[in-house]
Amino acid sequence: MAVPSVNGAKSSFLMLLIILRTIYLLICAGAILAYVKTEDVVGGPALLPRIIEQNKAMAFFVLLFLSQVVTIADLIIRKKRIEVISAIYFGILVGVLLAYLMIQALTPVVPTSNPFHTAVVLMTLLVMPYICVSLLLQTKDDFRFVIPYVEFQRDLKGGRPLVVDSSSLIDGRLADVIETQILESQLIVPDFVLAEVQDIADSSDKNRRTRGRRGLEVLAKMQQSRYSDVRVQETQRTDFKMMTVDQKVVALAKQLRGGVITNDFNLNKVASVQGIPVINLNDVANALKPRYIPGERLLIKVIKEGENATQGVGYLDDGTMVVCENAAHLLGKDISVIVTSVLQSSAGRMIFGKMVYKAGSDGNSD
Repeated sequence: MAVPSVNGAKSSFLMLLIILRTIYLLICAGAILAYVKTEDVVGGPALLPRIIEQNKAMAFFVLLFLSQVVTIADLIIRKKRIEVISAIYFGILVGVLLAYLMIQALTPVVPTSNPFHTAVVLMTLLVMPYICVSLLLQTKDDFRFVIPYVEFQRDLKGGRPLVVDSSSLIDGRLADVIETQILESQLIVPDFVLAEVQDIADSSDKNRRTRGRRGLEVLAKMQQSRYSDVRVQETQRTDFKMMTVDQKVVALAKQLRGGVITNDFNLNKVASVQGIPVINLNDVANALKPRYIPGERLLIKVIKEGENATQGVGYLDDGTMVVCENAAHLLGKDISVIVTSVLQSSAGRMIFGKMVYKAGSDGNSD
């Protein structure tokens, strides 16, 4: 089994960036070399060609360095976010447009012959783009609604993404839920969740190791399914510094404006309190179980005693626990039980009942 790895995808992506930057460097070098070798720069300022002609080698390296400033900035700013880039781009675009309209409106007041006209134009072109970029950066969480196609691909996948935690991977039922095609949202497996599952798979404890390997197998099965869109997402360590894994899951769901898939009771409560949608696999399983109401009859096999010495405990085919009064002495036997009450929670479902006796029997069930 191939274990999903963030490092493989990351190395491929870095190689692609290296190739792109190398091609950009070669193109810049060729274009600048052709420029400095030109004897007459058509339309250029008179001073610039003269400086280039006097020291073409120096001019070549200076211009090449200036062309690579964007590459240096790209290397320094390693993590880019689409909402930040979109906010800057559209802020400049809208700012320049508003500045142009304002200049046109101020022209009758400050005509071109006025000595302050140039200053007004300059200040307008500087101030308006800054105001627009600053405003959009401060409201970038709501910016996606202004520009719907920023999340167009995500909407096609069914709306908000769902962050998968380690407990739902280890549980194993998530892969079966995906095969039913009821989950249309993109599933996000953060790198810290994958690291936690890998640590469990490498544990010296046999049971933990088995659970961890099952989680990796489930993730591999999910990635191979044609009914799911599963993405292993890298996160910035500084964004979630000094947080537990559950806190990181909640923080990432907030950042992505998505939900959480889990079967961890505590994570369920923490996410719900913070207004994050939660799909609890236990709740899904309980919702799909048959409904039993008081008075219905069930057939179970008593396999152990309950907390009370007189209680017998059995299980239905779906794993639901059935506690029957006065059945502790019938271990290993099949009995008929009439339902008296049902206890439902996120942790599971319990059915309480009592034995059904034949008329005139001495305590043996049907």
